[in-house]
Amino acid sequence: MTKLCIRILGCGDAFGSGGRFQTCYHIDSTESATLLDCGATALVAMRRFHVEPARIDRVLISHLHGDHFGGLPFLLLEAQFVSRRKRPLLIAGPPGIRQRLHDAQEVLYPGSSQLNLRFPLEIVELEAGRRARFGDLAATPFDVIHPSGAPSFALRLSWRDKVVAFSGDTEWTDALIEVASGADLFISECYGYEANAPYHLNFKVLSARRQELRVKRLLLTHLSSEMLSRAGDLDCDVEVAEDGMLIEL
Repeated sequence: MTKLCIRILGCGDAFGSGGRFQTCYHIDSTESATLLDCGATALVAMRRFHVEPARIDRVLISHLHGDHFGGLPFLLLEAQFVSRRKRPLLIAGPPGIRQRLHDAQEVLYPGSSQLNLRFPLEIVELEAGRRARFGDLAATPFDVIHPSGAPSFALRLSWRDKVVAFSGDTEWTDALIEVASGADLFISECYGYEANAPYHLNFKVLSARRQELRVKRLLLTHLSSEMLSRAGDLDCDVEVAEDGMLIEL
């Protein structure tokens, strides 16, 4: 039996609502350590919650907005100059991630994309609907509805007998039913309570679709101020993410 330990390093929106860090999840399978998204505040959150950056084997990115991938330039600089990393690092994300990461590095720290890294770095562009294997992890991306200048994905992640599904950011799409089906945990964005923010989910939609998702646990994340104000009185079988929360599967 596989055991997963999931530390929520950030479950906030792009605007810091509720003082939460931006999206980042640390998933430890005992065999390897994975970051699921790496928002701009990810490295700060790792320090806060005692996650060692040098132990991360791979980073999976759902889409190319700063609150989901903007921590990568900082993570790479920390690996080079602080951790003095030697072990390989893999970054996998949507088509275009290689160029977008390069551009972000050059905007934030000119010349940093040209460093002679002391560790092997591999960047992989995922393809919607095609399962990719990285060590003990298998990842399948699904197209969702969230303009980001590149394809945006929901991700279905499998470690042998354990499955974690992640919506990324999206409005409702029936692809989420396939992404989440039978998962041990479905991490779903829930930006609003009933307000219809474009390209995002709200609680009313998720609660109406709850039975279709067929997941063991539904964890709400990426909450706006409106949603945070209603988080204590939800009438559905859900959990609400908190920065620092530890989930064991």
